[in-house]
Amino acid sequence: MMNWLRSVALLTAAFALLLAISAVFYALIERGLDARRFPQQGKLVDVGGYSLDINCTGQGSPTVVLESGFGMLSSTWAAVQSGIAKFSRVCPYDRAGYGWSDGSPFPRTSAQIAKELHALLQNAGERPPYVLVGHSFGGLVVRVFNGMYPNEVAAIVLVDSSHPDLLKVLPPAIKRESDEAQMNRERATHYATVRFWLGITRFENRRIVNDLGVPYEWRVTAYLEEQPKYVSAIANEGANMEVSSEQAANSTTFGDKPLIVLTAGKGVLGVPVQDKEWAELQKIWINHLQVQLANLSTRGKRMMVPDSDHMIPLERPDTIVNAVREVRAVTPSN
Repeated sequence: MMNWLRSVALLTAAFALLLAISAVFYALIERGLDARRFPQQGKLVDVGGYSLDINCTGQGSPTVVLESGFGMLSSTWAAVQSGIAKFSRVCPYDRAGYGWSDGSPFPRTSAQIAKELHALLQNAGERPPYVLVGHSFGGLVVRVFNGMYPNEVAAIVLVDSSHPDLLKVLPPAIKRESDEAQMNRERATHYATVRFWLGITRFENRRIVNDLGVPYEWRVTAYLEEQPKYVSAIANEGANMEVSSEQAANSTTFGDKPLIVLTAGKGVLGVPVQDKEWAELQKIWINHLQVQLANLSTRGKRMMVPDSDHMIPLERPDTIVNAVREVRAVTPSN
């Protein structure tokens, strides 16, 4: 009886090992194919032992730097970049752990991200002055960057930007949803590497990644977001959100630099207003937080984008292009 049980156990273990080996081979083959399907955009630039991907196009000064929202890849800016490149140098990039960028060993706070961005621009040969464009969480990074390197910033555009006080004014139910989402992100980091190496995430994304009928941007996004470095990066950024907000709050104002604040009119933070608490948050967001952002500069202006939700870079990229054109026209170099 014992010999029979031992044989069953050995066969089961051997079968499990065979499945694991097959899964690893499947993952390796698909990653090789994906690397050819989705070639790197831009170039990798060292920022101190790890590299970030930056993809600058166009000519003209000041250079426009695009800082993405939480969890958003630089590909989010595709339409914005093509519009700005017609009249200026423009540089989207991927933060550490995002896209083709390496992961970073440092906590993902807005101050650390601003330092990395500064090193990236310098080492890539992109010289100031800069027009900084920050979407959502990227708005916190822009504020901190301006505080750290004020002489290198010519103008700012904030695109439905986050506010340092946002976490303080979240209604209880929304705060619980936010905390639960962060817990899920942190839990995902524990098994992201195993799922990646066994090809589980790749298998789950196969219908999007392999389907030529799906828009290229969706396919490449699915490919890049399955990587463990990305899962870790967004969990780390989320865990440090209070620190990032405090760093932004403690940064200096924009003085008299040209500033345009674009505010989405449909929903708030990408969520349709469906109940009382979301409606309450939308009022605070539109009537108070976004107005306060415009007051960061004596030349600040708030502009509503009524037909867009939080994803203005995708839904109304033209409004960002026009805002950049406007602030750039009144910078000292023009």
